[in-house]
Amino acid sequence: MEILLVASAFNSLTQRVFAALRDRGHTVGVELASGSALVAAVRQRSPELIIAPMLKTALPDEVWTTVACLIVHPGPLGDRGPSSLDRAVQDGCDTWGVTVLQAEAEMDAGPVWATVDCPLPPRGKSDLYRNEIADAALEAVLLAVERFTSGAHEPGTGAYELGTHEPSAHEPSAHEPGTYEPLSQELPEIRQRVVTRPFLRQPERRIDWSADSTADVLRKLRAADSQPGVLDELLDGEWFLHGGHEEDRLRGRPGELLATRHGAVCRATVDGAVWIPQLRPRRTPGAQSTFALPATLALGPQLPRLPEEPVELELPAGRRTWTDIRYREHGEVGTLSFSFAGGAMGTSQCRRLLAAYREACSRPTSVLLLGGQRDFFSNGIHLNVIEAAADPGLESWANINAIDDLVEAVLTTTDRLVVAALGGNAAAGGAMLALAADEVWCRDGVVLNPHYRLMGLTGSEFWTLSLPRRVGPQAAHALVTQALPVSAERAATMGLVERVIACPPEEFGAHAAHLAEHLAGMPGTPARIARKKAARERQEAERPLRLFRDAELERMHTIFFDPEQPYHALRRAFVHKHAVLATPEHLRPPLPRTPQARPQGQSVARSAVHTSL
Repeated sequence: MEILLVASAFNSLTQRVFAALRDRGHTVGVELASGSALVAAVRQRSPELIIAPMLKTALPDEVWTTVACLIVHPGPLGDRGPSSLDRAVQDGCDTWGVTVLQAEAEMDAGPVWATVDCPLPPRGKSDLYRNEIADAALEAVLLAVERFTSGAHEPGTGAYELGTHEPSAHEPSAHEPGTYEPLSQELPEIRQRVVTRPFLRQPERRIDWSADSTADVLRKLRAADSQPGVLDELLDGEWFLHGGHEEDRLRGRPGELLATRHGAVCRATVDGAVWIPQLRPRRTPGAQSTFALPATLALGPQLPRLPEEPVELELPAGRRTWTDIRYREHGEVGTLSFSFAGGAMGTSQCRRLLAAYREACSRPTSVLLLGGQRDFFSNGIHLNVIEAAADPGLESWANINAIDDLVEAVLTTTDRLVVAALGGNAAAGGAMLALAADEVWCRDGVVLNPHYRLMGLTGSEFWTLSLPRRVGPQAAHALVTQALPVSAERAATMGLVERVIACPPEEFGAHAAHLAEHLAGMPGTPARIARKKAARERQEAERPLRLFRDAELERMHTIFFDPEQPYHALRRAFVHKHAVLATPEHLRPPLPRTPQARPQGQSVARSAVHTSL
């Protein structure tokens, strides 16, 4: 079927839906345009179905009145409003859901094609959006497409109990998806309570450091972790706070800055303290847009003299504190996990991770699990830090060499097996870091973007070795030139990954650790390690790693230090979140030769507006 995805950005959820629909044989295009440009694109393409995984603007009347439009709403049946997930996280809900509705004049009020519930563990909003919410959204979208394609299903018409009641956090009928009657595949009528919640503005997000408990502070920070952040006053300035993690030992006067650790700052609450990894200055009228940076880098000379609070690489059981790199060991398996905001790895982060990797390799284990937790694995170099540098070209060069050092360490580890365990997405240099391992294991919800072209880069991280040896030269060329997302399932069929683990996001670490223990205990593992060492020696004799690295870096050096190269403009546009002026051509499949007929019995949409991440 010819399906058009209409989105405000080609974000993680849109990419996942795109890849999954293509895997199932549909012809899928993407339009990031709005208004008259979108109308023209729809007329030209004549899709059978439009799906909006993430839309921040209204669909034009000419679109929803002529083509069936399905809107993905990140809320359970009966939920309405533009800040659905934000409010769920801030209110401390432990279950939520995703609903796919046919577009109507009123937002989130159309006939329901599918609804799927999901757990909502105490995590940041963006993490939940990429994981539990994305899992439920994909399940709901695939079910809705199946029902639409059948031509026999009539969506729920909705016999609603209308209202705009603002419920409390303890009112289950308003918040818990399980209290709604399930969507019947046979009976189109649905009875439910409808709750419309308004946009969550900064006054409601505001932290009262003199009164809010640590739990309250964390909920507010988690509900705004990526966007929009929590506006706050700090050191005589206004800053947006991004991310929050509990600290169990440090204490001080509420609101006081207590310590720093690896770029984050620790701030006291009335009953404890929280770590805040990133800050973004409030934009002043007429000034350029601002962007998030590691907190200490953002504050710069404004930061008072604070102690750098060290933390063990291997934390004791029960310790509750923030650290972006951790090591755990169980028998023959060592697990080196890391979690960097947005998956970006700056120069200092790469160097610290390399030091931790070398320490992990000093341990008497036979399998080293690299990653092994939920959410982002890595997206490569840190474009925000590069953009903020006095010399972006020089910082780009330092960053790429630091990540190359890390990848080279993985490639030259010959005394144990290294498994990259991806609980979340990986892109560019982060994807190539994973491919340097002996095996790659992915959670089934992972999306890979093993390419650099869209940022104007040719790439490094030894990709010219790792990618072709896994998928072959032709497939490697297609991946880096087509620059399209790849689902975990598709990656497995191509040879990019060895194992896809089907499990909820919260369970991935335990599943990966169990499988690593099984691998370490296999009788053939010692012999495999010996063969690995011999193979590395043969490859080094045929073509040393240094030659791969030198050739890649020669091209990257030219790009980094030439201000006219597209990389610099593309980086600025990415960091400052410039609006997309036109849909990239690589997201548009060839036009169909003849107009596609709509399945029998399907009504066209009535309207659509939806705001999401």
